[in-house]
Amino acid sequence: MIRKASAAVVLMHMRGTPADMQQGDLRYEDLTGEIIAFLSGAVQKALAAGISRERLVVDPGIGFGKTYEDNCTILNKLREFRTLGLPLLVGTSRKAFIGSVTGDAADQRMEGTAATVAAAVMNGCHIVRVHDVAAMKKVAAMTDAIVRAGREP
Repeated sequence: MIRKASAAVVLMHMRGTPADMQQGDLRYEDLTGEIIAFLSGAVQKALAAGISRERLVVDPGIGFGKTYEDNCTILNKLREFRTLGLPLLVGTSRKAFIGSVTGDAADQRMEGTAATVAAAVMNGCHIVRVHDVAAMKKVAAMTDAIVRAGREP
């Protein structure tokens, strides 16, 4: 049971199931608002189930029931997810929406992934899920250095 484990728990937004998440009407009335409301509800359920807040991480679910434009908008508006008061995880690595922009096959999307990792870190993301760990660690470290430059300690 999750409550008894000591691992972190990632609460991710997704419309539908993996089998049907990209089918039908993918439009949102208020993209970030709807995702934040979903995640807020998931947080409340986790807390009610006895999972401590310190173990929770939220993920807006890039690529899960969203259009190419939605995914770009989420990356651009990640700071809005701070209202949840939890660490934010984003998984963009090699996703189809990157290929929509670059035209690259999944295994050729490192540069596009690097751009999304940099955008995520610049916009408040705490954790990135990636395939190319060594390269993206450098991208995240450099981006974090830029974000922190000139700030008071």
